[in-house]
Amino acid sequence: MIHFPFRIRFGNPKSLLNPLPNRLQSKLFNNLAMADVLPSSRRPVCPSCSKPARICLCSRFRSPSLENSVGIIILQHSSEKNHPLNSARIAKLGLKNVDIATVSDVNFEAHFTIRLPEPNSAAQNLDPDAECSFRNGHNATQKSQIQDESIVDKLNSTKANKGAAISATIGKYGVVNSFDHIWMQQPGFQELKINEVLASPEIRASLAKGFIVKKLQKRKLVESKGLEEYAEFEIQVPPKSVLLFPSENAFTVSGGVDGSDFYINHLIVLDGTWAKAKRMYNENPWLRLLPHMKLDLEMMSLYSEVRHQPKIGFLSTIESIVYALKLIGDHPEGLDDLLDVFESMIGDQRKCKDERLKITCQR
Repeated sequence: MIHFPFRIRFGNPKSLLNPLPNRLQSKLFNNLAMADVLPSSRRPVCPSCSKPARICLCSRFRSPSLENSVGIIILQHSSEKNHPLNSARIAKLGLKNVDIATVSDVNFEAHFTIRLPEPNSAAQNLDPDAECSFRNGHNATQKSQIQDESIVDKLNSTKANKGAAISATIGKYGVVNSFDHIWMQQPGFQELKINEVLASPEIRASLAKGFIVKKLQKRKLVESKGLEEYAEFEIQVPPKSVLLFPSENAFTVSGGVDGSDFYINHLIVLDGTWAKAKRMYNENPWLRLLPHMKLDLEMMSLYSEVRHQPKIGFLSTIESIVYALKLIGDHPEGLDDLLDVFESMIGDQRKCKDERLKITCQR
């Protein structure tokens, strides 16, 4: 189907100011109708890697998807989903235990609920080593690969979640409009701000067995000035999950994992430009419930030739995932090959850029 990047408005046929004669209107309507049934004239795209067929990435992987024991949950900014240089696609194709949830900016208002798994529920009995399960968007459901029936389906079939443990309404850029939690009546919790509550050892201990977070967004209706609410995602965050994000309290792998009882079963990664990643972090306060980990690597990203790197050590999503897995100790054979695929994708973009420049100079 052809999508037009502009809106066409037709005048009232009875108006003396009608911009198009009826004959031309009829012809244009016929052309638009044909566009819905004729195959698209755009270049063919690979359904797996979403790249143009002539630069498909799929054949560049030297082995089938690698078995990564540490699960990866990628929170992907909506602007990255179809970006030609997005590297999360390489993680999804190259690793078996990867889930991607699309996250949008909060332009009006978003409501979050955080629920504790009920005793004997599917979530409560989930093995910490199991894969994450989540729902993203209106009807799309990601199914768990460890059970025939997804965790989300099992949760929906129970009486779970009669009330949320934590709920918050967030405005643009993370402004807190309202905040509530089940510990309100306990001494010392009434006057705490959201950041203090989320940092509370008591609350974090209550969430240590995992939790389910749901985000409801508000967006503008296409044909009116009103707003509609929709469920953007529902994610089950397994126990021993860690956020890969360089906050002030983030630990490096050597300081937070080696020589301690703490270990990582799931890694949550923000996928977007640095500005978008910071906004995602600020607009999703539940991320502050997780331990934060950072990579202490003084190196240039392979991205640096084609996308802006704020400073040394700020890496692409696939680079961050590969290096984090290696530092954690999850290093399946062939992991470095994913960086070779990424480098070849960068080469494709550089070649396209040179070709466009050459054509421009010849004019």
